[in-house]
Amino acid sequence: MNTAQAKARADLLKALAHPTRVLMLDELSRGDRSVNDLRRLAAASQPTISRHLDRLKKAGIVTERRVGPRVIHHLACPCMLQALSCTLEALKSVKKRQADIV
Repeated sequence: MNTAQAKARADLLKALAHPTRVLMLDELSRGDRSVNDLRRLAAASQPTISRHLDRLKKAGIVTERRVGPRVIHHLACPCMLQALSCTLEALKSVKKRQADIV
């Protein structure tokens, strides 16, 4: 891996580095959603959700399509769910090690 590839990977991981975006990706793993669907889930304003979606779209993780007047968002890179699952397993492992120490 070269420096440019390392930077690109770090930028992709930064796009995931917000709890609201993690919630949104988890919801998108269950199917396509509108901004309003995601807004209700995250209990955030529409502009806030739109900013998070923009970040995920720029990273290539989410795409959108228009269905009549609505914009529907789709998980473009389902393999990102494996990355999120890996983070959950890592957290469980850390908690177990910490519990074993105590």
